[in-house]
Amino acid sequence: MERRTVHVAVYDTFADWEIPYATTALTGAGHRVVYVGESGEPVISMGGMQVSPGLSVADLRPAESALLILPGADAWEKVLPPFAAAARAFLEAKVPVAAICGAVTGLAKEGLLDDRPHTGAAAEVLAATGYRGGGHYRETDACADGDLITAGPTEPVAFAREILARLEVYPPKVLDAWFRLFRHSDASAYGVLAAHEGASGAA
Repeated sequence: MERRTVHVAVYDTFADWEIPYATTALTGAGHRVVYVGESGEPVISMGGMQVSPGLSVADLRPAESALLILPGADAWEKVLPPFAAAARAFLEAKVPVAAICGAVTGLAKEGLLDDRPHTGAAAEVLAATGYRGGGHYRETDACADGDLITAGPTEPVAFAREILARLEVYPPKVLDAWFRLFRHSDASAYGVLAAHEGASGAA
């Protein structure tokens, strides 16, 4: 892939547990992960982690990104306008967007899920937004529909799986092993990952 920079939105109270499976694997595969805030001011995650954004959302450009990741947050109501607008710009430019938890609700309010298969915390949660995409809701751990990836708050590993698949980080057999190891603690999958990493290192 030509564009290897992945942008991750961060804002006060962002759910820090929802993104590290994806960001760790992406960084390990050579992608550059850049954190994007409302400004350059540090933000504090839900777990108390402080992050200093490297980019303002006003300066975020789809053409300079491989993918935009939007974690959930208690503060999504506050940060909805600029980040939902960024998600719309990315999707219109055919650059992938991956949203989880409250970010999915934010995209529903923005009308970005009205015509796309998606999942989230629960169908009832999204229905409460008044959006028109209820018929496209899927009961699954994570949903990938072209350039849009969605997941609920309890599925960070499945969320990462779809991100890694979309960016072709691992061959399908290796991605399956990665998911089995981190989601199901399947020790037999470790050998597949180790062999892949060894081969990649040798290359």
